[in-house]
Amino acid sequence: MLVEAAAGGSREAFDELVRRHQSAVLTLARVLTAGRGDADDLAQDVFVRAWRGIGTFRGDSTFRTWLHRVAINVIRTSQSRQGRLLRMFTARRDDEPLDGTRGGPAADPASGEEPVDAMLARRQVIDRALATLPEELRVAVTLRDLQGLDYKEIAAALDVPIGTVESRIFRARQKLKPLLAPLLGGS
Repeated sequence: MLVEAAAGGSREAFDELVRRHQSAVLTLARVLTAGRGDADDLAQDVFVRAWRGIGTFRGDSTFRTWLHRVAINVIRTSQSRQGRLLRMFTARRDDEPLDGTRGGPAADPASGEEPVDAMLARRQVIDRALATLPEELRVAVTLRDLQGLDYKEIAAALDVPIGTVESRIFRARQKLKPLLAPLLGGS
C-alpha cells in the first residue's frame, strides 16, 4: 500500500500520493482562501506537513480524510497569521480587496473565447458566493460539494459530529441558493 510505503520513508510512494491528491488539495486551498492568491503555496505547505507527519498516520480514517485535516489546519494557521499581519500593517479601505487590486482579473483580449469567459464568470460567481459564508459553513460545503467527501469523512476531518456536518452543509446551501440563482436559472 502506498501510504504504508510512504510512512516507511519511500519518497516514490509519497510522490504518487501527491499526484493523486494534488488537485483536490489545491482546489480546497483556493476555495478556503477565497482567492487570496497563495493557494499554490499553501497546497505545497500541506504536502510538506503531510510528508513530515505521515509517520503519525494511524489509519483511523482514510488517508484522504487525514490529508484534508492536514490541509484545513495548514490553511487555518495561514489565515490566522495573515489576519494578524493585516491588522498590524495595513490601513486599507473596507471596499478594497486584500490583494490591493480593484475589480476582477484582467480580461485577456487575445483570447476572445466566449466559453472560457463564461466559465471564468461562473467560477467568480461561485467563489464570491462561497466567500460570503462563515468559515465553518464554507469548509463543510466545500469538502462535500467540491471535494466529494462523504459526511463521515468530513466529520473526521473537522473533528465534529456528523449532525454538525449535516447542519453546516444544509445552512451553507440555504445561504448559497439565492446567490447562485442566476447560474441555476432562478430569479
